[in-house]
Amino acid sequence: QVQLVESGGGLVQPGGSLRLSCAAFGRSFSGYLMGWFRQAPGKERVFVAGIGWSGGSTYYADSVKGRFTISRDNAKNTVYLEMNGLKVEDTAVYYCAANPDGKAVAAPWEYDYWGQGTQVTVSS
Repeated sequence: QVQLVESGGGLVQPGGSLRLSCAAFGRSFSGYLMGWFRQAPGKERVFVAGIGWSGGSTYYADSVKGRFTISRDNAKNTVYLEMNGLKVEDTAVYYCAANPDGKAVAAPWEYDYWGQGTQVTVSS
């Protein structure tokens, strides 16, 4: 059973911070590019951030650059998303995903494994 399980979502005020975690079970994802995506109700799922095998290469959507930080701990088979300066428009369900080939980092169809999502709501 291969699973990605997100946690850490919740309700936060504008300008606040949250740290999302994605724990992997069933196999090691140390050789995978890992990504975070988000989807608002009625909207398309879009890329947020990605991180390479060693953690040295990171990729961000323009909308979150400078505010979000992606990281990974391969020993724990876990990837994180630190979100700072949250805005109302960041409200969405956030998903982590694993990409075995490391190509087309922002393309959802390149990712083979997905978590169930965790809700992030930014509201006053």
